[in-house]
Amino acid sequence: MKSECDFCFRRCSIPDGKRGWCGMRKNEGGKIISPEYGHIPAIAVDPIEKKPLYHFLPGTETLSLGASGCCLRCDFCQNYTLSIEHEKGKFLDPGDAAAYARLEGYPSISFTYSEPLVWQDYVAETAKEAHKLGIKTVMVTNGEFSESALERLLPLIDAYNVDLKGGEDFYHSICHGEMKPVLDAIERISEYGSHIEVTTLLIEGIHTAEMVERLGELLKARGIRVWHLTRFFPRYMMRDREPTSESFLAEMLETARKSGIPYIYPGNSSLKVPK
Repeated sequence: MKSECDFCFRRCSIPDGKRGWCGMRKNEGGKIISPEYGHIPAIAVDPIEKKPLYHFLPGTETLSLGASGCCLRCDFCQNYTLSIEHEKGKFLDPGDAAAYARLEGYPSISFTYSEPLVWQDYVAETAKEAHKLGIKTVMVTNGEFSESALERLLPLIDAYNVDLKGGEDFYHSICHGEMKPVLDAIERISEYGSHIEVTTLLIEGIHTAEMVERLGELLKARGIRVWHLTRFFPRYMMRDREPTSESFLAEMLETARKSGIPYIYPGNSSLKVPK
């Protein structure tokens, strides 16, 4: 008997005893479970600006947690050992994670590094524990929510950084995903009133000025006020490409500013960040 997982846009129908597309959700006797629930191989303390979030708790540090898995397979994945190769890690109880953040004085917990959507049951429980202690929550995500997943998470997450990776063809051919769920999520998060910033990783020779201009129009129409354009570095299936040059990034920043989005920042770059 198949059962449906609603954690992401794929809404996998999973046969009994099998795992879904991401490899992190399993049908066990008709019930969808997360066999690696709470196993967190990546734990670190980062400046909040590294998420990147420049307009949410600026100047503070955040407790960063990363489990394994992703609902995309981007050819350029920058964290593929975690997102695709599925490191395991030790179990970290949600309450203990929140208590540690409180003890060390970190004002936020960030769910990051891989794709939190595929371990959102842990995200939700940890976020509830964090809020009990007055700690804010951050989700760094590819934005490929199912509608039901987004509605569950909206009351639990205080700030988002969402990737908008490129146009529809880029999503299909390079990310092996879809653009529409991301745009829908960005619009809904913005309407809901949560803090949101958007990131686009620019690959020189693939991204174009026309693409960046169109993305800017789409984001502006959805109320986005903060947009990060960051440099690509060779990773995963794109190790043979050159890093995105500073000059190309500078050109794309100028193109992006035509959108009217008030705050546009360079990332992975030595270019000066505007005040």
